[in-house]
Amino acid sequence: MEVEKVLHMNKGVGHTSYAMSSLFQRTVTIQAGPVIEESTREVYITLRPECFMMADMGCSSGPNSLLLVSKIIDVIDEASRSLNRQCPQFGVFLNDLPGNDFNVLFNLIPNFNKELQEAKGSSFQPCFVSGNPGSFYERVFPDKFLHFVHSSYSIHFLSQVPRGLVNENGEALNKGNIYIAKTSPPEIHKAYYAQFIKDFMLFLELRSSEMVSSGAMVLVLLGSFNSDDPDSIYELLGSTLHDMVLKGVIEQEKLDKFDMPFYSPTVDEIRELVEEEGSFALNKLESFTIDWSVDIRYM
Repeated sequence: MEVEKVLHMNKGVGHTSYAMSSLFQRTVTIQAGPVIEESTREVYITLRPECFMMADMGCSSGPNSLLLVSKIIDVIDEASRSLNRQCPQFGVFLNDLPGNDFNVLFNLIPNFNKELQEAKGSSFQPCFVSGNPGSFYERVFPDKFLHFVHSSYSIHFLSQVPRGLVNENGEALNKGNIYIAKTSPPEIHKAYYAQFIKDFMLFLELRSSEMVSSGAMVLVLLGSFNSDDPDSIYELLGSTLHDMVLKGVIEQEKLDKFDMPFYSPTVDEIRELVEEEGSFALNKLESFTIDWSVDIRYM
């Protein structure tokens, strides 16, 4: 199956939905907040557009995207006051695959705009929010359209399961695993990294066409300290699925043929690829850790 036709977070607002179970991702976004605020402030002060156009690539369906948008609006509102300028209008574009539950997002927008109006006053310029379904490994926006691009917890998902995970006889090379694991042969890491190179370089090329000169982009993604020996939750998940095989819940053949379309790069790999692709100047590259024990449910 094509990844973009089947990959999406759990829909709705129920107990197991992404909207109610994404506090960990929210924590990651908050951790990256100072970099996002600094970047958007610099873009606004440099360009001073009448309408600030920003996109969240891989927005998913919970409240996290609008939290980020609210923060960016606060930063630019403050910057415009310091320049004795009227705060610009805002164009906010929420992008994800077509299977994403955009309705959850759209239902949040009226209250989001109402709270903005109450906080900023009646003279505050409108904020126009829209959904843009489509793969971010394809063109999503017109040329020279965006001032700021953000993506959090999305770019580590690949456009497809890597090729080269089976031998010439069609047998799985990564048996018992669903991602790179300590028991994986070297060919598995090579295949995954090759697919990440292709996808990440394409992502940079596409966004460079869609962004104005002197625009900025902040990407936050799940990474590894050692790419060929990642400390990944998918290794634990693979082990759990293997236990289900032993109990007869899942067939061994199905597990062997299942591989995650995912790659967690190292800081050095990101730096090398950004510099090689050449469309963007790398102003800041940081790594940080988040405690996985955080309560992942919204109350």
